[in-house]
Amino acid sequence: MTQGPFLYDDDPAPLHTGTPRNRNGLILALLGGTALFAVVMVVVMTLFKGSGEDQAREVAGVFTAALSQGDLETAYGLVCDDVRATVLPDDLAAEYLQPGTPEVIGARAGEVDGEPAQFVDVRWDDDGAVTSTQLTVVPEGGTKVCGTSAAG
Repeated sequence: MTQGPFLYDDDPAPLHTGTPRNRNGLILALLGGTALFAVVMVVVMTLFKGSGEDQAREVAGVFTAALSQGDLETAYGLVCDDVRATVLPDDLAAEYLQPGTPEVIGARAGEVDGEPAQFVDVRWDDDGAVTSTQLTVVPEGGTKVCGTSAAG
């Protein structure tokens, strides 16, 4: 064994000798700030993107306008996966297009198979001959048209 002075003859002094401080206020402020930020972001997203009804009306308007102008590529890009699985792009107009000029006249929230959906009413005016249809619009990787039926 070696004898002699060592660098640390005694135990090292404790590093934290003061009274511990309570940091609960800081933690609560961080959690509260995070929650407030989340709420503000939801409100801002709604202001910029619009409500579900607004988005459904917009998609239905673009979809019907594209169909009536023969732009099947744009219209097909706005349909849901279920429609893509059963309807070919060239057959889309036969399924959804009505004679006349389309006008979105209303929308209401609902459900399809337990999932949220919007039902958008479209009026097709063909020089006085009016046809009404209802498009089913769902949130599926964006807002998508996923069905049609006669309105009424």
